[in-house]
Amino acid sequence: MAKSGFHFFAFLSRMKYITRWGLMKNTQPENIQEHSLQVAMIAHGLALIRNKFYGGNINADRVAVLGLFHDCNEIITGDMPTPIKYYNPQISRAYKDVEETSKRKILSMLPKELQSDYTEILFHEDIDPESWKIVKAADKISAYIKCLEEVKAGNMEFKKASESIYDAISQIDMPEVAYFMKNFIPSFSLTLDELD
Repeated sequence: MAKSGFHFFAFLSRMKYITRWGLMKNTQPENIQEHSLQVAMIAHGLALIRNKFYGGNINADRVAVLGLFHDCNEIITGDMPTPIKYYNPQISRAYKDVEETSKRKILSMLPKELQSDYTEILFHEDIDPESWKIVKAADKISAYIKCLEEVKAGNMEFKKASESIYDAISQIDMPEVAYFMKNFIPSFSLTLDELD
């Protein structure tokens, strides 16, 4: 069959096949599509918290879109475990190059007329660094939530990761992150009946 049309959205639909936490035993597998939705929701909330309580002027809708797409290049690269990705500067640089190449490949699956719109989403680190900081914070919070859920399920494999991610979040100098951690994170340790 001859190649026709544009494959961008069909390719993105494969995010559901890329599993996160590949080096860890999971009680509940998590894929990058699920993770990206959670990151988008948390990032949106962080932007609103900044705007409402801390005098910010962040486009919360844009931040949510950046969260939705923040890991889409992992369809090509897979989810590289953090200890490996940041093991040394050479590996980090090489992985950044692979990420950039994979994003360019994904962009090539769009009509030329849409490529600039998605370039602003996929390469937003340079275009919109303040929004990217919020997405990165949301990404860490999402990872912490995953650890909490695994430990709550009795999986002590995630205990150390939980502690180190919590420490990393504590170092983030963003009041909206502290607000979120104080006011929303405790609920993730509750049962369904307790959330009622």
